[in-house]
Order: sequence, then C-alpha cells, then structure tokens
Amino acid sequence: MSIDKESDISANLQIGPTTLGMVRIYVEAEGLELPLDFDPEEAEEIAEELRAAAEAARQMGSDGAPQGKGGKPGKGRR
Repeated sequence: MSIDKESDISANLQIGPTTLGMVRIYVEAEGLELPLDFDPEEAEEIAEELRAAAEAARQMGSDGAPQGKGGKPGKGRR
C-alpha cells in the first residue's frame, strides 16, 4: 500500500513520554498493538516531518488538488 492510497482501516494513536525518557507513539488497530519508542531527538525530527507534510497537504488543498472522499483515513486520537 502506498502512502497516498486511501484505506478503510481505523486506528487509535497515542503519543507520550515513557518512564525511560523516550517518546512513545502507540498505534492500535484491529487487534494490533504497536508501541514505537524514539529518543527525544528522533521524536523532534518526526514532528518536523509531520509539520512539513501538513503544510504540503495544506498547499495541495488550496491549489484545488483532489482531497479524496470525506473523512480523514488513519486519523486516530491522541
């Protein structure tokens, strides 16, 4: 599956610090539990990539590019 392909899979997303000083991104979907731990520097790099992707998506939306069918696939709660 490519990053630009829509999906009907629903997932929950949680992000927070661990007791060991790591940043955990926790994904839960259809019986799958995926804890992903990152050191703070890696987490900041991921945050920068998310911001850049959000800005690129915002630009695509304002340029009249197709937005897809309603909803936001893959969007979970934090």
